[in-house]
Amino acid sequence: MTSSTRDSVGRDIAQILLSSRPISWINTAFPFAAAYLLSTREIDLTLIIGTLYFLVPYNLAMYGINDVFDYASDLANPRKGGIEGALLSPRIHRATLWAAVVTNVPFLVYLVAVGDPASWLWLAVSVFAVIAYSAPGLRFKERPFLDSTTSSLHFVTPAIVGLALAEASVTPTAVTVLVAFFLWGMAAHAFGAVQDIAPDREGGIGSIATVIGARATVRLSIALWTLAGTAMLFTSWPGPLGAALALPYIVNAAPWWNVTDETSPGTNRAWRRFIFLNYFAGFLATMILILAWVS
Repeated sequence: MTSSTRDSVGRDIAQILLSSRPISWINTAFPFAAAYLLSTREIDLTLIIGTLYFLVPYNLAMYGINDVFDYASDLANPRKGGIEGALLSPRIHRATLWAAVVTNVPFLVYLVAVGDPASWLWLAVSVFAVIAYSAPGLRFKERPFLDSTTSSLHFVTPAIVGLALAEASVTPTAVTVLVAFFLWGMAAHAFGAVQDIAPDREGGIGSIATVIGARATVRLSIALWTLAGTAMLFTSWPGPLGAALALPYIVNAAPWWNVTDETSPGTNRAWRRFIFLNYFAGFLATMILILAWVS
């Protein structure tokens, strides 16, 4: 292999890795790890393998499939080509899909082997949601309201898989936390869709935002974040502290309460803050989980 060939292969691998959105890896790995660890209170092989799976391969499948089949519309989207999504060269589309398969299958085989019917069900739901969001013939991302629902499942189901693998008890607090997390996920997706109203409409792509408009979508997102925070008030201690985690998201979106479809691209500024807000919220969530651990 020549030096130029190695360089080319290296660039392709870097692009495929970039398509997995490394900046967002923690958003799926953390829910699994937290749910499993708080339930079992021990570090074992399943925790390690499950966390690694939801850290990288899962995201490579979710976002890689999206970048391959959204290539045509992404060309017209100025956000693509960086941390908000790779603009994959068509020549590595096949390699990206194969990379998703090759990296996912071994982890899934292990998780199935150590699981039971309950964990198999939720793992199947999780993987199906990842594929169905972008794959041709399904394209849930183009089905308004189902798009936000499916996107939220991407982040909630890793936590449910963790609970199922740990054989955790189904308690009112656990259910309420998952519902709050699901509402948060729907709000996040809907708000993120606002900035893409123009390119989505130009590309003939439907979304919750293209159907109800920028203003209604932002207001819906704020309402969902508010409901998510309120739900946390009805959990057992220290769960109610989690209500405060919704506030930064509400404050970040609030200035766009009266946004119009014409000014919707401007919400990208808030979306970029949202990406880093997740790290701040994740830190606070970790502190709450530590408090729950020692309580």
